[in-house]
This record gives sequence, structure tokens and C-alpha cells, in this order.
Amino acid sequence: MTESPQQEPATRRGHGRLRARNTSLPRWWPLPACVLAGALCGTVYGLTATPQYAATSYVVAVSDKDAQPGAALGFAQAYGRIATSDSTLAGARVAAGVSPKTLRSKVRTETSPDSPMIAITGTSDRPAAAADFANAVADAVFVSSNQVAKNTGVRLMSFSPAIPPAEPVSPSAPLAAAVGGCTGGLLGGLFLLVRPRRGRRPSATTTVPAPAGSVAAERELV
Repeated sequence: MTESPQQEPATRRGHGRLRARNTSLPRWWPLPACVLAGALCGTVYGLTATPQYAATSYVVAVSDKDAQPGAALGFAQAYGRIATSDSTLAGARVAAGVSPKTLRSKVRTETSPDSPMIAITGTSDRPAAAADFANAVADAVFVSSNQVAKNTGVRLMSFSPAIPPAEPVSPSAPLAAAVGGCTGGLLGGLFLLVRPRRGRRPSATTTVPAPAGSVAAERELV
């Protein structure tokens, strides 16, 4: 089906108006658009995501009188690494009430190079479960390490057990919206940097004068 001559100018005018609208937008329009989209995504995440709670249990390594001065610090680093091993998690699964595989994803450990302290943190969507995970792993490390304390000269002591937290550690809706807006602004700025710039519009065609020699030759032929 072909367009009639009357419809063709109207179609061209419609395309021309669409191009005019596209070119009327400022070059920096992706930046506020990305900020708005990021803030919206962050708000949705903050409102729909399940709150996560974290509880931390602390144990400290203490060396005997006959042990070397730096033994407690060294064994604290070692016990922090084996806190999430299969043997430790197998001993903690009964008190935690979950399988070792699930417990491994719910517990993390941290040690300091300057202090013989081990921080065992449990996470869950329930405050009491987060504390139970941390305390179960801490007790398992405590038992396994003190069984060989006579040979190592270092024993662990419970410094501070984990208690159910009162507030979640997951971001709230306003904080998630702020983080999402900042992320969107960063992506929008990067897009503006890598986007190719608009080329210059081609200028109107001009008639190039012919060389003087060719003009004289044409006159002689005439």
C-alpha cells in the first residue's frame, strides 16, 4: 500500500517534529534519569527485602606462662581460620539447629593482627537465630581448641557471648534509596563520558568555481 501525495508531506512533518523533540532534550538528560531510576530501585529493594540481623560472639586466646610471648596471637589467627571448617561446623550444627552447609553461609569470622581476639558473627532474618549461630560456632571452637591446650600452651576463653540484636543490619528504605540514587548518578555520569559526541552538521553545498584555464578553453571552442 503506497501513500498518497497528500499523506506524504504530513508524514514528513510528523518525522520532523519527532526529530525536533529528540534534539530539544539537553545532552545531560541521562544523568537525572539514572539518578531517579536508581533511587526508585533502591526504594523498592528497601521496602521488599527481608531484614537481616547480625550478632557477634567474641573469644580470646590466652597463653600459659611457659608458652612463647606471641603464641596467643598466632593461635588466635589459626583458630579464626578453622572456625568455619567442616569439623567445627559439624560440632556446632546441633546447637545451631541447622545443617553445616547452611551454617557456613550464616557465619563469618574475623581476626586482628594486633589482638588475640576472634569475632564470630552470625546472620539471619531472626535476631535470636543470629545469636544462636554465633554462639554455637564459638562454643565448638572453644571445645576443640581447649582439648589440645596442654600441647599448644594456648587456650580460648569466652570474652563476650552474642545476644539477639535489636535492629537489623540491612539498609532501610531511605538509605537504600540514597545508595541507589548515588549508583544511578555514577552510571549516568559514566554514560555521558563514554557517549560519542554529536558531529557537526554538514554545511550547505557551495558551488566550486572552475579553474581559469578550463573557462578560457570553453570560450575558444565557442
